[in-house]
Amino acid sequence: MTVFSAALLLLLVMDPFGNIPFFIAALKHVDRARHTRIIIRELLIALAVLIVFLFAGQHILSALQISEPALTASGGTVLLFIATKMIFPSTGGSPAEEVSGEPFVVPLAIPYVAGPSAMAAVLLIMNREPDRWPAWLCALVLAWLATGLIISLSGVLARFLGEKGLVAIERLMGMLLVAIAIQMLMTGIAQFIASVSGSNPVV
Repeated sequence: MTVFSAALLLLLVMDPFGNIPFFIAALKHVDRARHTRIIIRELLIALAVLIVFLFAGQHILSALQISEPALTASGGTVLLFIATKMIFPSTGGSPAEEVSGEPFVVPLAIPYVAGPSAMAAVLLIMNREPDRWPAWLCALVLAWLATGLIISLSGVLARFLGEKGLVAIERLMGMLLVAIAIQMLMTGIAQFIASVSGSNPVV
């Protein structure tokens, strides 16, 4: 996995376009002059959480004795569920949380940006090649910067693209995430077969 592909994976999982309506709803009762400051603060908190998880996640996995094939396959399965929800969203209403006053940490930083899916993704990337941690840290920062830029322009993008445009982009990102998830699932299965048979993975 390259830095670009890792950054793309993290960007898809963070789903900034899908989070635009949630950020707008969470900040609707806050003075507009404070929106930029709040968004920057929450993005920095989310980045700090993901960096901690990037470096601490490997030790958690080691303590739990979870193998790489199991992590890769389970990560692909989780991402597949996430991608499916992006393509076929629930019709039961918006999952956005009702926020009274100025939001802090929850729900903007966690779980909108640094959600369970993003934490699982950084953990998976780091565990595959821990020696390349500078590359994974760079990928995380790149994805975070792109996410931050999109969310900072949420008001403009919402007016320009409209609800249908945002939904179309989110579903396109979901389709890309499906392909990544299936590849991860196939790789995990191949790694498990290879570990049992003693041969090299076929994918």
